[in-house]
Amino acid sequence: MFHQLEFLPIFTAFFVAIFLLVIMTPFAHQLGLVDQPNGRKSHTGMVPLTGGVAIYGAVIIASFVTDVWFKNGSLFFTAATLIVLLGMVDDKFDLSAKGRLVCQFIVAAIMALAAQNYITSLGNISGFGDAHLDLSGYFFTLICVVGVINAFNMIDGIDGLAGGMSLIVLLAVVFLLFASNNSQAMMAPMMVVAAIVPFLAFNLSWRGFKGNKIFLGDSGSMFVGLTIVWLLVDFTQGEGAAMRPVAAIWIIGLPLMDMAAIMFRRARKGQSMLKADKHHLHNIFMRAGLSSRRSLAVILLMGAGYALVGIVGELYNIPEYIMFWSFIVSLIIYTSVIQNIWTVLRFFRSFQQRK
Repeated sequence: MFHQLEFLPIFTAFFVAIFLLVIMTPFAHQLGLVDQPNGRKSHTGMVPLTGGVAIYGAVIIASFVTDVWFKNGSLFFTAATLIVLLGMVDDKFDLSAKGRLVCQFIVAAIMALAAQNYITSLGNISGFGDAHLDLSGYFFTLICVVGVINAFNMIDGIDGLAGGMSLIVLLAVVFLLFASNNSQAMMAPMMVVAAIVPFLAFNLSWRGFKGNKIFLGDSGSMFVGLTIVWLLVDFTQGEGAAMRPVAAIWIIGLPLMDMAAIMFRRARKGQSMLKADKHHLHNIFMRAGLSSRRSLAVILLMGAGYALVGIVGELYNIPEYIMFWSFIVSLIIYTSVIQNIWTVLRFFRSFQQRK
């Protein structure tokens, strides 16, 4: 696998990310791109929200310097630039949910309509033949792109979570690219991985990086969401696809399920489905008594488990309809458990006390 990698783009993205993360901190304070503690946020002091901007900058600089590009690279970076700018404006001014959605659909249209990177087939998810999409594929792609962007935006609630989940997804994609003899395509996701790692070092205050905490910001969570859905659609569609669409669904399964469960709960209560609250998966774990770091570890393990199902299903060519309906059943179970999470936790606590 390693002989297929070009290490210059990876090292370039890595070191440029470190450089940008350091130099952007004073600018973040000057521009007001900082996160202040409030009712939903319990961190200390004003933390720069420039992690995502640094990751984006590192990827685009590494691409220009080393001439390693995403497919439809100019349109990808156009869409990425717009989503990062949207995130920066949202970080500073806290845009309305409707305003964000409109801008996200514009970015999705660049991907689906301009770049022609859209979903043409869902695979044999019914068991009765491939589900091909004609013009509806464009509209379905728009919904999927906006959904994935918001899934990664919603999951960004504790240190390391959105970045760590992104690493799991991207590395799963890299593994399947290698397994399907699409090694040349590995460079794009690997550059993003290389740019995310330094951010995690600052965000999680690894040894040598303490005292310089940086948050991903909406610009970062939406950028990684866009990048992941762009790559997954590209690698699952057309002749010579590196993986089947149902494998991609499992790979990003946890963010999708968490978003679906949250939106379902909010809809049941008559609330806006995009209104922020403190009922995400990490909030539940922490209210149940786990520390932030333990909550992070458990959720990342869960995310890796979902990705592993996608990888195993692809490697062993498990029928798509089995994988798809297994995912739907898992989604129903997950949503049901989340809706009744405190009843479930009380049951386990009483069971442990009886033992």
